[in-house]
Amino acid sequence: MISSENQHKQKALPLPSPRHVAIIMDGNGRWAKNRGKLRIFGHQAGFRSVRRAVSLAISYRFDALTLYAFSSENWKRPTQEVSSLMELFIQALDNEVKSLNKYNVRLRIIGDISRFGERLQECIRHSEALTYNNNGLALNIAANYGGRWDIIQGVRHLASQVQDGILLPYQITEDALCRVVCMNELSPVDLVIRTGGEHRLSNFLLWQIAYAELFFTDVLWPDFDEAVFEGALNAFAQRERRFGGTRTNDTHAV
Repeated sequence: MISSENQHKQKALPLPSPRHVAIIMDGNGRWAKNRGKLRIFGHQAGFRSVRRAVSLAISYRFDALTLYAFSSENWKRPTQEVSSLMELFIQALDNEVKSLNKYNVRLRIIGDISRFGERLQECIRHSEALTYNNNGLALNIAANYGGRWDIIQGVRHLASQVQDGILLPYQITEDALCRVVCMNELSPVDLVIRTGGEHRLSNFLLWQIAYAELFFTDVLWPDFDEAVFEGALNAFAQRERRFGGTRTNDTHAV
């Protein structure tokens, strides 16, 4: 998942810059349709954008990059498309994990992988194990993931602790749930980018992006490049993040 287009030299970013960026990679199917191709052709082109995004994240020195690859709702797509996506996922892991390891990237798949075939599950386990001790970019691939699923899994974990007498009901707090949802050990998501022109979150990281900045672009995912990425970073740098507070030096803000 490392692009040869980028030499991983540290890039100067506008300040403030995000530590954790999450991307909803939308538009592969439309990109292929515009060219009279099958949707899988768009997914293959989209993978090249994944490689670019990971390379840029390394150059930008992000703490974490989280990519929405396959939602829990995507099983509703045509069977052939889903099968092709699973095969593409396997190929990507097989072909890229050594490169990720070389660049000190830690790869993790977030989501319910139990629904995947055993071959894919084994590829995931191998890739995560190989990169487990790396301390560079944390690359999270959301696969068979849904934000509601994530929250429910966390609530079930806390409920089990209550049932076992480890936790009292009043101890189920926001902080307690924060500790059991996906990516709880990473810095919070600062910036969410969605390509493809849609302005919605599609059940992505609902808990983790409570105070993230949102950036939407009409660019389809296979056309996502450094210029679009830097445009999102520039937009982020110009926003005043208040986390529920008031504007700086504005005592009349609501």
